[in-house]
Amino acid sequence: MEKYTYLIINIACIFIPLVASFYRRHAFVKEWRYFIPANLLVAFVFLVWDYYFTRMGVWGFNPDYLTGVYLLNLPLEEVLFFIAIPYACVFNYFAMRYLVNTNPLRSFQSAITLTLAMVFLLTAIGFYGRWYTSLTAALAGMYLLIAFYKRRDLSYVYLSYFIILPFFFLSNGILTGSFIDEPIVWYNNAENLGLRMGTIPVEDSVYGFLLVLMNIDLYEWLKQRARHRKLINISS
Repeated sequence: MEKYTYLIINIACIFIPLVASFYRRHAFVKEWRYFIPANLLVAFVFLVWDYYFTRMGVWGFNPDYLTGVYLLNLPLEEVLFFIAIPYACVFNYFAMRYLVNTNPLRSFQSAITLTLAMVFLLTAIGFYGRWYTSLTAALAGMYLLIAFYKRRDLSYVYLSYFIILPFFFLSNGILTGSFIDEPIVWYNNAENLGLRMGTIPVEDSVYGFLLVLMNIDLYEWLKQRARHRKLINISS
């Protein structure tokens, strides 16, 4: 049973959101036509990143907790991670858009975006040479800086991410060694800050945020494009 641990974590993360996606009043299943292509594209980007970092020894995987099926140097479970986690997070974002009419973060979301962008970019510069820290912080910082420049409203992204944090700490905690004998995913501390939230490298929170943000962004872009095309067809 131990070898299915990572797979079970993926299933546990996606199970409730997947079942709830068929709720009739607000069925996320109807959003799959936007989510699936968005997710596949973002997953590809992160899998390429994952492939090279695994190859470089920035991180790696404990075979004791894996089924033994691999795609190149990545365990099947790691590939599924980039589907299961974004699905749960985008579903949560979708639900928040319906459940929370007045977002308390909206009035100062722009300040949050600029502050995070500056902190991430300064971190990337200050710790240049530590691959996980610098690359993750640089990408997240640049992405947020562009969002700030374009006056993007990320209030629901922040709200959704805040709500999923307890689940992030639980699932990622297990992946990094909490509650089990050894970590499923190990990290080379020479390539990160060495700061941990329990067993979780602090960089994971930024990496996860960027993963969620990119999935939501592309999902929303595809959705808005479809609406725009529909309006053009109606008017013509």
